[in-house]
Amino acid sequence: MLRICGILGLSIALASPSIANDVAILNGRVIDPETGLDAVRNVAIESGKITAISEFALTGETVIDASGHVVSAGFIDLHAHGQNIGDYRMQAMQGVTTALELESGVLPIKDWYATQEEKGLPINFGASAAWTFGRIATFTNTDPLATPGYFQDVQGRDDWKLDIASAEQTDRILALVEGGLREGALGIGINAGYAPGYGQKEYFALAKLAGKYGAATFTHVRYASNLEPQSSFEAVKELIANAALTGTHMHICHINSTSLSDIHATLELVNDAKAKGINISVGAYPYGAANTVVGAAMFSGENWRERMSSTAENFQLGADRMTEEELADYQANKPGTFITWHFLDEENPTDLALLDASITHPEILIESDSVFWSYFDENGGISNYEGDAWPLPDNVFSHPRSSGTFAKILREYVRERGLMSLEDAIRKMSLMPAQTLEDFVPQMRNKGRIQIGMDADIVVFDPATITDNATFENANQPATGVQTVIVNGGVVVRDGELVLDAPHGRPIRRPLAD
Repeated sequence: MLRICGILGLSIALASPSIANDVAILNGRVIDPETGLDAVRNVAIESGKITAISEFALTGETVIDASGHVVSAGFIDLHAHGQNIGDYRMQAMQGVTTALELESGVLPIKDWYATQEEKGLPINFGASAAWTFGRIATFTNTDPLATPGYFQDVQGRDDWKLDIASAEQTDRILALVEGGLREGALGIGINAGYAPGYGQKEYFALAKLAGKYGAATFTHVRYASNLEPQSSFEAVKELIANAALTGTHMHICHINSTSLSDIHATLELVNDAKAKGINISVGAYPYGAANTVVGAAMFSGENWRERMSSTAENFQLGADRMTEEELADYQANKPGTFITWHFLDEENPTDLALLDASITHPEILIESDSVFWSYFDENGGISNYEGDAWPLPDNVFSHPRSSGTFAKILREYVRERGLMSLEDAIRKMSLMPAQTLEDFVPQMRNKGRIQIGMDADIVVFDPATITDNATFENANQPATGVQTVIVNGGVVVRDGELVLDAPHGRPIRRPLAD
């Protein structure tokens, strides 16, 4: 068992031995993929920074005995929709120290950051400027609100999803998104799969706009279909073409869930683009099921079941699979309801191999696509849980990726199946996400690394026991095996238990343009 205790002492490894460190992590296996360090070392933290990495003894006001444990940079989640304190706590329990809402994003950015900063959050947070919010605002003639409900409440309308914007509408959409970039948004979130009727010129303009600000786009591509036309292959090809033409960095979100069984074809596109130096990055999560609103545009049209190899049995609400009658009812009357959609069967070796192809690809980083915790309210409807109770109430539910993604990689892909090394898993979950953002988000140059001078965002975990406990029937089960999480020098998880009063998270944002 990892032991944490407070002691006073002098550090013999620092230039000023009369000054004690704030924290000393002792005897852990320190892994830093960027430098290649993989050895037993002691780590000192002072004023939120790593100040020493030493073979010699270190002391501090708080001492963490990491014997038998791995010490690495905290995991960075570029694709996290769950942005409430309960969501962050579930993330922290599996070693995440930064969770960013980049695929969807929000608007207005300034309001969202102000609200988040008031909450005293345990891990770092940030968001992109939401193209879908700009589209909704334009087609509904409203001002965007930085809440999940603003997106959910219009799932019954088709105009913003399927209509090509006029020149005037396009101007307003771009102006709203650009306003977010000027307020420090971490790029542009393009949830294209939820509004696939946009025009080619609109998407191209978004790529150019991100390039103008030196930022990136983060795209859920337009189509998810095994069949042509309007296939997953076509959608990925569209993104790569825009990246090549504009030079803008364009990130492909969850390539596994949008490629379905055509993953090898879309990965070939990725490989060719990378070989030609086209500025793209790619993420994936280790599950054969997605979580989305039941009224999403992808689940409409006469042949959507054939395109996506799905029926109502592929949809799960809470612990149960849906019937065709339930699916029709929810799509007609409650289209903003979040459901789990099983697009691959992980128990099927053929399907599992398709999932593995994306997870083990050396150029693909790990992201969770974590989603909001929900509950059945007293009226029989489904509401988002925004409370701060811990543990989370028994009646809330979500997708297991919200509480298990990073632990699952370490359990299944590293320890149990041996499909990647521990160092490579850490690279995909910490260094690669930091590198994806660092060219235009200076804060990220100090994250994702265990090096002197870097931010003290650190996870200490037991590689022999770290486990994701969440299931599709009960996602409300925190990961275990993470013994310590430190964010900006403050302890968030201690001895495997969450520290409830740990307001150590900081906003991650681009420098303001104004």
